Amino acid sequence: MRDHILDCSIYSTTSIYMKRVLIFGNSGGIGAAIQEACIAKGYNVSGLSRTQHDLDLTDESKIISVIETLDGSFDQIFITTGALVVNSAEPEKTIRQFNSNAALDQFITNAVGPTLILKHIKKLIDKNSSCFIGVLSARVGSIGDNKLGGWYSYRASKAALNQFIRTTAVEYSRSFPNLTCVAIHPGTVRTNFTKKYLGRHPAVSPEDASTNILQLAENLKPESSGQFFDWNKKIVPW
Repeated sequence: MRDHILDCSIYSTTSIYMKRVLIFGNSGGIGAAIQEACIAKGYNVSGLSRTQHDLDLTDESKIISVIETLDGSFDQIFITTGALVVNSAEPEKTIRQFNSNAALDQFITNAVGPTLILKHIKKLIDKNSSCFIGVLSARVGSIGDNKLGGWYSYRASKAALNQFIRTTAVEYSRSFPNLTCVAIHPGTVRTNFTKKYLGRHPAVSPEDASTNILQLAENLKPESSGQFFDWNKKIVPW
């Protein structure tokens, strides 16, 4: 796969290490903003998406095929995939609108798909590196923080994703003691994903969200692995 690389050469015999970053879902608002920010920093960036690379989160064989196009190891890996509306099913306002097919679609898209990525990226992590893995979740997936109700399927899918991330972090810590793997709530971000549901809620741009996420990636340490953070580095309750 062709990486996005800025010319960082200098007139010196000393080699410069370029941080390698991998973004799943780089065609979405947040993923694209993270990619642009990393390119601006001079990082070596690889981006994968459904539209450009047939990254189909409902098909494990396609996830494997896409990951197999990559080689070497990465310093930061971001999984920015997800959907609030799947197959035209809007978030439920009441349990009377709950539908098993819509719930399963949400679970596959928002929980199973990202976890399949976590399953197969192990080959892209050096055992001695301080790799950071950040997976976009959502505060509405917090059971402890749920004061409003509604959005049954989306909430449950994100809660399941949080458990998958937590469990992966526990397992990966045995093979990669310096790795940090966390769930991230990016805040309410103005994207095509959210514009219909913003209402009066304050929101930030994808560019601001990417800045906050990259600060998390730079500042969190392995002892934070397996936790759920918001954009402001605060722990979100499970």
